[in-house]
Amino acid sequence: MFQNYDSHSDPAAHPPRLAALRRELAARELDGFLVPRADAHQGEYVATRDARLAWLSGFTGSAGFCIVTPDRAGVFIDGRYRVQVKAEVDPAHFTPVPWPETRPADWLRAALPEGGRIGYDPWLQTRREIREMEKGLAGSGIALIALDANPVDAIWPDQPEPPAGAVRLWPGGIAGETAAEKRTRIARALREAGQQAAVLTLPDSVSWLLNIRGADVPKNPVVQCFAIIEETGHVTVFTNPAKFDAELRAALGNEVSVLPLDALTPALTNLAGPVRVDPASAPDRVFALIESMNTPIAEAPDPVILPKACKNPAEIAGMRAAHLQDGAAVTELLCWLDGRAAQLDAEPLTEIDVAQKLEALRVARGILDISFDTIAATGPHAAIPHYHVDRQSNLRILPGHVLLVDSGGQYPDGTTDITRTLPMGPVDPAVRRPYTRVLQGMIAVSQVQFPQGVAGCHIDALARAPLWSEGMDYDHGTGHGVGAGLSVHEGPVRISRISEIPLAAGMILSNEPGYYREGVFGIRIENLIVVETRESPDGRAMLGFETLTFAPIDRRLIEPGLLAPAEIAWLDAYHARVREKIAPLVAGEVRDWLHQATRPLGGGA
Repeated sequence: MFQNYDSHSDPAAHPPRLAALRRELAARELDGFLVPRADAHQGEYVATRDARLAWLSGFTGSAGFCIVTPDRAGVFIDGRYRVQVKAEVDPAHFTPVPWPETRPADWLRAALPEGGRIGYDPWLQTRREIREMEKGLAGSGIALIALDANPVDAIWPDQPEPPAGAVRLWPGGIAGETAAEKRTRIARALREAGQQAAVLTLPDSVSWLLNIRGADVPKNPVVQCFAIIEETGHVTVFTNPAKFDAELRAALGNEVSVLPLDALTPALTNLAGPVRVDPASAPDRVFALIESMNTPIAEAPDPVILPKACKNPAEIAGMRAAHLQDGAAVTELLCWLDGRAAQLDAEPLTEIDVAQKLEALRVARGILDISFDTIAATGPHAAIPHYHVDRQSNLRILPGHVLLVDSGGQYPDGTTDITRTLPMGPVDPAVRRPYTRVLQGMIAVSQVQFPQGVAGCHIDALARAPLWSEGMDYDHGTGHGVGAGLSVHEGPVRISRISEIPLAAGMILSNEPGYYREGVFGIRIENLIVVETRESPDGRAMLGFETLTFAPIDRRLIEPGLLAPAEIAWLDAYHARVREKIAPLVAGEVRDWLHQATRPLGGGA
């Protein structure tokens, strides 16, 4: 229903496309071109029309980019995709490049030692990205050239049309604040900063601001659009107006205008400044258009992004409700898998079987969509953090293998994301120690209490410390922000080494340490957590985390002797809450299984 298991592309198609792009670049007197994963809105999920990197190279990860020169094509990927990229790109034509360890400017200096002209699409690159690259290229003789037309589009004969999904209202009872109230709040912030307007380029920012949801990109119910909010509170949305029916326009009121996308350029060149624009997310072209009229620009973060990240009580209540239904669906899956584990020889089970079963269970619980493509990964595939199963890669689940299932749903009242790792029959004892260390890291984050001002970079070390004690680590962040009925990966807050944004009450994040042994197995355990205020004996303002996710954590891979008493107590208390909340939502053998799966680790009832 929601996930496509067909192979993303024909591997044989990519070398001819690369050759065609090089011919196009030569015709434009260019020595290279930047091909980002992102669209003009810097979204993790892109419409098929904007999937230029996948179309050109075959790489389907959610982050990365390619730099094409006359004799090199480097695909830049971070630690999440080091294994995946090897399976998806043709090494005879595309070279994986570790990033951010290798800076693109340094790579270009080596690729074009005599200088050259590197083209880029200014709608697809942010102002910050271009500045950083220009700084890195200073003195090299290599020039970055903003192009009026994308050369990949010129060689893509059957490029899909832009998305045109219908827009719907997000209920006020779940939003907890009307669109008018939100517009007033953001407009007040602009006036206080002395700014006349702000350009919004992130679809989830506009969707949150106006209490609307869309269907333009898979899994994320955002409206693909740009917007300008004025210091008066008036908002102009730039998109395909056909997405907005008459009833929706009436609900938005006269203070919200909807114009075609081609009206954006004249609007940007007619703004009175200072105009607030975020260099981290806004396209380079947006800056250039405003600058062309000498209009003052106030560079600052998107004014919506932090208010959106701090969920109000109604949004948190909706997320709690969504997680109860989701926890019941995941519990049903875990029970089903437990029953299948003893029959794998007689009744084959594959990764796609698991993903489809979980999707069906969620459909029965009322999801509108999945929140990302389900990662159902067994054996070596579990060692690929963002593995995507298709009919070509689909593995049979074998007895004794570890199965990792990372999945989520878009419910009518919230967004979920959960990972569980479980043994499919007796497994190699070598899995138990890293599994326990991963669990300890997840528990450490769940339990921590911290003062205001602490950022994700401080919390991140708590999750890694148990693994570090064994000389282990993982090459992804510990947690990402999560939207309320929006993008499952939401900025700007994260739990990672590089996130310096202070955590604040209402922020919802994932808590998902992991461990991956390439070619053998992978482990990840994930719950969603929300930042809450805590009482302090000395009156200090403190924060902590409330856990939103409720589903059993497999106990069979735990080495109990590695856990401290406080960690065992946390796990037993968590499982008691899972039993209390989920048991009324399931029946029969699932309820019986749940009671067994959530027994105290040390025994007992």
